[in-house]
Amino acid sequence: MATTDLKLEEHGSLTRPGPIGRLVRLAFGVMCLYYVTGLLSLQGDMLTESGSIKSLIWNGVLPGLFLVSYVINIGFSRAWKKWPAAASAFLLASIAAYGYLQSGSPETLLLAKAIYWWEIYLFTHLGLAFTLSAVIATPGCEMRAFHHLYSLITGTPTKEHSCPVGPLTPIDKWEANHKKSI
Repeated sequence: MATTDLKLEEHGSLTRPGPIGRLVRLAFGVMCLYYVTGLLSLQGDMLTESGSIKSLIWNGVLPGLFLVSYVINIGFSRAWKKWPAAASAFLLASIAAYGYLQSGSPETLLLAKAIYWWEIYLFTHLGLAFTLSAVIATPGCEMRAFHHLYSLITGTPTKEHSCPVGPLTPIDKWEANHKKSI
C-alpha cells in the first residue's frame, strides 16, 4: 500500500524518466491544469440555480483529499503523514457544518469557495509539478520537480523521492530496464 511517508534519497540515486515517462507526466500535468482552467472558467459562479455547488467543484474533492498529503509532504519536504488530508477534510467538513447550521444546507457559497480555492492551489501545484517534471526529466516523484529545477539552476544537489503511487514508477522502471537491454 502506498504511504505518505517522506523517504528522501540522495541526489543522483534515482534514474531520470525516459520519453514515455515524461509524456505520461506531461499528460497528467495537462489534465490537472485543464481542470484548473475549468474551475477558473466558473468566474465566481459556483452555485447552480437551485443553490447547489456546481458538480465541477465537487469533482476534485475526493482526488484532492487523496493527493493533498503527497503534494504537501513530498513537495515541501514534510513528514506530516496523512495530516494534510485530515486537516483539509476537517476544515471542509467544518465549513459544511457551519453552513448547515446557518442555512439548513451544507452546500453554501462559503463551502463552494473553500473547496474552489483549495482545489485551485492543489491542482495548479500538481499540474505545474507534472509539467515541469516532464520538461526537465525529474528523477522519481514529480513533486520534487521544483527542487530539481533549483538544483539544475544553482548546482546545489537536492534530495529525491520515489513515486509513491500511480503508474509512474512501473513506467520508469520498465524504461530503465529497456535501456539496459538495448
